Amino acid sequence: MNLVIRTALFLAATLSLPGLASAKPWWMRGVESNESDFLPPDVAFRVASWVDGNVLHVRWVIADGYYLYRQKMAIRAESPDLALSEPSFPQGTVKTDPYLGTQEIFLQQVEATAAFNRSDAGAHPMQIKVTYQGCAQAGLCYPPISKVIFPGTGGTAELARPAQPHAWEGVAIIGGGFAFLLAGFLLRKGRRLDMPA
Repeated sequence: MNLVIRTALFLAATLSLPGLASAKPWWMRGVESNESDFLPPDVAFRVASWVDGNVLHVRWVIADGYYLYRQKMAIRAESPDLALSEPSFPQGTVKTDPYLGTQEIFLQQVEATAAFNRSDAGAHPMQIKVTYQGCAQAGLCYPPISKVIFPGTGGTAELARPAQPHAWEGVAIIGGGFAFLLAGFLLRKGRRLDMPA
């Protein structure tokens, strides 16, 4: 086989990376269910924050069939010289959990607010640490999740925006298409089509 054809086929196979699809994610290790039964934690529980005046808003959007435990939710200051008041959460739904007993949970979405004070007059970017834990109603409980996030200003645009594709996704698609076309041109080289009489 020609070196160019081998290179084109190698590129097409490498860019598609079929072996990665069968890898089991960390949150599914030890679970006997089909891995497609449960959402990744960042899809099941999306979080965003923003500032309105001197009030911090943190909103979690919870996928259908999932819930968050109120007792496992926390918001802490990560920036130097940022002081947060105790966050205020709305009333949740009471659920009797076989392992944790009676718990307050949130379904669909929840928004917490906390007043804040900055003694550095905004010299540092504002950072907060959110911690939360939730479960799927079908039986899978996720480990606690902690994230450091940078609150925006003036709204919840982060949650309305669809998830951004991975940076290499476009390169892989274009590279695979190019390799496919190149292989087609190379295989066609030297072939002649007879014209109908």
